[in-house]
Amino acid sequence: MAAAHEACPSSSHSIFPQKNSRLPEDTVFYAIFPDFALRPTSTSELSSSLQSLHLQILQTLSPFTTNYIWQHEPFTLSPSSVPKPSCPCSSDIPHLHGKLRYGDNLDDEWFTVFLLFHVSLQFTSLSIRIWDTDGEFLLIEAAFHLPRWVNPENSLNRVFIRGGDLHIIPRHRLPSPSLADSLDFLIKCGDQSRASESVQLAVKNRITEYPERAKRIMHNVRVRVPVSVAQVLKHEPCLISLAVEGFYDRDIDTMKFAAKMEKFLSGGKDEELVCVTVKMSRIMYAQLAEQQFQAPKCFPMPSRSDASVYAEAELGMKIACGFEMMCQQRRREGVEGKGSTWEAFKESLERSGYFQGMLPGSKEYKRLMQSAEEYYRNSSLFSRASDMMSAPVRRIDEVFALPHSVDDFTAQEVPPSDDDSWFYKGEEELNSALLERQKESELDNLEHKKKGKSTEQQDACVSSSSNVGEFDPGDIAKTMQAFVHGVSSYKGAEVPENRNEEVNIDVDQFIKDMESVMKHQGGEDANSDFEGGSSSDLDFDDSEGGSDMEAEDHESREDNFTHAYSDVLNEELKTTTLGKSFVRANEENPKKNEGTSNAKEDMDADFSPVDVDVNLVKSFLDSFSSQQGLPGPASNLLGLLGIHFPDDITKGK
Repeated sequence: MAAAHEACPSSSHSIFPQKNSRLPEDTVFYAIFPDFALRPTSTSELSSSLQSLHLQILQTLSPFTTNYIWQHEPFTLSPSSVPKPSCPCSSDIPHLHGKLRYGDNLDDEWFTVFLLFHVSLQFTSLSIRIWDTDGEFLLIEAAFHLPRWVNPENSLNRVFIRGGDLHIIPRHRLPSPSLADSLDFLIKCGDQSRASESVQLAVKNRITEYPERAKRIMHNVRVRVPVSVAQVLKHEPCLISLAVEGFYDRDIDTMKFAAKMEKFLSGGKDEELVCVTVKMSRIMYAQLAEQQFQAPKCFPMPSRSDASVYAEAELGMKIACGFEMMCQQRRREGVEGKGSTWEAFKESLERSGYFQGMLPGSKEYKRLMQSAEEYYRNSSLFSRASDMMSAPVRRIDEVFALPHSVDDFTAQEVPPSDDDSWFYKGEEELNSALLERQKESELDNLEHKKKGKSTEQQDACVSSSSNVGEFDPGDIAKTMQAFVHGVSSYKGAEVPENRNEEVNIDVDQFIKDMESVMKHQGGEDANSDFEGGSSSDLDFDDSEGGSDMEAEDHESREDNFTHAYSDVLNEELKTTTLGKSFVRANEENPKKNEGTSNAKEDMDADFSPVDVDVNLVKSFLDSFSSQQGLPGPASNLLGLLGIHFPDDITKGK
């Protein structure tokens, strides 16, 4: 029980997946909190109200979910009047909760979102949370429209669906909200937490096609299957999802069951195949159609001469094998009572140190494992896991027990398969989705630029574009310094809000600090420290006798090495043209006196400081000139910083 509880995210912890979580990565969670759960009332009255609400919600959603084929598991709700290990949010507040594994079918997740929005419209006194193993995915969907303060770290207990709208609890009202605080705020001040229209639109655009889309993504296909498979699909069409899952996730062990087909093909090659229509999702159809799978020797495959009949039989063979593998695997796990529940129990034992560091396979490890298995078989976990794994198998056995024959299916007319041209248009849909995202990103960048620019800055940009004489190259250096020093951090960099604001820097202190680092022999002592902290903070205590002389000796050796290393480096650089590529601070004209300089002038030039700002501006001008009016890195970067070159800036160069 402890293992199952640890796998559920606590209300006091991050909603994002934990390192040791055993939950699948493709799972969506949801919890429905009625307003009456926050009012003091008796336990029996609360339980009765919760059960009544449960039935009303299921009845409301039934028209949408009856004919929908879910990828792995259906939409479910369970009442939780007290914290339970199976509850995904482990809340002390009575509520309804559920989880759904959507696998490769994202439509399952967004259809669930639609269902919950619909519930919030029909029952206005509910607050609903929904999240997945990526976190608050509704916020991710509206990322370009969110307030800047919202981030994964502070979004816990802030995002809800209520009254058909998305709500985000404002930070200035509840800096660090608990679940109870947020629910109380929604009841009393819900109008203050309603997200902006752009956020509402971004989220609701994803569900606006439902429930029509839920019908459109279903695919009806003709297949030829054994009578036993046709009988199961006739009475329990939703079990196709388990058959596809069994086929798609097959391994070497389960393929041994498919080789014999003991349950679904008892007649072997002599058994007749019947033609039926199977409804499945488009994802399921793709998972079956794209898998290369050799038919078992015992399966009565028709001749390849009739391509359409062979294709129907091949798809039916994959479904039949999927049913066989799923049933046999679940029957075995049901008898053993293991599966995911046993794995979670074993992981909890490993984390608690039960195996005492013993190596798997050793005699002591086997003894401990045997004791653990015996304890597990006598626990309630075993019976629940066994029932859960065996439930589909028991239902299939019940269907097999009903009277059926080949004549029940050969006499009926089977419609043709649905058009599968959508199967070959995935690239177009992907490109369309990417273009939509790109458009959102561009609009977000445009709005951000507009907010960062004042009216005066816009006028200045227009003026500089039309008049060369008013363009100031010094703005490039100033803006670049503001960009690097002003708003960059370990999280990234943003465009400065005020792009013409200069960076304030204490030049004297900067020079003093640099001289201290480089041990420059000038007006300051070589051992001068940074203001606010000594450069020798990590040195050993030199109060003992002889330490002063040793320190001087050490510094002398360091200085000698530094000068020797610098001389060698300068000698090597003299043979290159690297030094000539930079503009020096005292260099009025780099081409002046070219070819007439003597050795002393060369030596002085070697020690002349490089003018960083001039070199920066020169590099930008050269890069912009080489673009010849076309888009390029220089114009893009400077445009982002709010600097625009005049059109004829490079003329005459």
